[in-house]
Amino acid sequence: MLQKFADNFMWILMFVLLVNISQRKLDHSEKKRFATIYIAALLLIYNVLIIIVLTKELPTYLGYVALIVPISLGIIFRDRVWPFRLHCKKCGVKMKYERVIGGDENLCESCWLEEHPEEAEKKRQKEEEKLLKEQENNTFVCPDSVDEIDWDAWDPEERCVLAYVKEGDKVLLINKKQGIGKGLINGPGGHIELEETAIEAAYREFEEETGYTAENLEYVGTLNFQFKDGLSMRGYVYLGEGAKGELRDNDEATPFWCPINELPLDKMWEDDKLWLDRALKGEKFVGNFIFDGEKMLSHDVVFE
Repeated sequence: MLQKFADNFMWILMFVLLVNISQRKLDHSEKKRFATIYIAALLLIYNVLIIIVLTKELPTYLGYVALIVPISLGIIFRDRVWPFRLHCKKCGVKMKYERVIGGDENLCESCWLEEHPEEAEKKRQKEEEKLLKEQENNTFVCPDSVDEIDWDAWDPEERCVLAYVKEGDKVLLINKKQGIGKGLINGPGGHIELEETAIEAAYREFEEETGYTAENLEYVGTLNFQFKDGLSMRGYVYLGEGAKGELRDNDEATPFWCPINELPLDKMWEDDKLWLDRALKGEKFVGNFIFDGEKMLSHDVVFE
């Protein structure tokens, strides 16, 4: 039994510390946060005593006698070690887990709000703000013309990249198998991950979707998409010459080389016909678009 406790001590201690971490997210829980630290300290003391008994090969019963030490300390400092209650001290209702490990006053949420009307007002205001935000999102109305959007103030939900690599008179494209644009032909690309720059994402996505490693990618343009369903996306377009590796099919896309003068624009996003040919020549541009699904409703493309 003693050996089993010693073997599992780290797991027990980890559980107590995880409770302590979760307490940090709860307001007005300082006393209970310190209590879990005290409990961890008492467990540590008992574990040290057990290790002494086991390593010195002392009689097993001494391990149980040693339990008197942390129990005695716990009783002496019981107000600090165990401030927890399962039931509200005011109304007697069984409290939720968050109120058991948090809330030093040991009150259920209803009683606590009665005791602290200022907090009840804060909660009401937060709920109203949340409701208003949800209503704003649900009532989003996308305009039909790019001229009705302030693109300088427009802030997209998602950011992605496209990487076009040429080799002679050909460019590497993909047949999209999943996600937005599934079934269409596009350039290799995808979403920008957290803590990743656009150019880093371009190199990564190109390799993931084609098997090739791109060389010398350079920025050529920005694509701003606003969809009627509320989705907003900004894409950064990169252009490179030459790549190393081996062409590889994958779950996301089937890559293939396509003659630049035979671009399958009828199988690509509608906006591609407005900028892709010139972008492949290295011309820089910015494009703003409004889409309803895969149908382009409005556009504005400006080249430098």
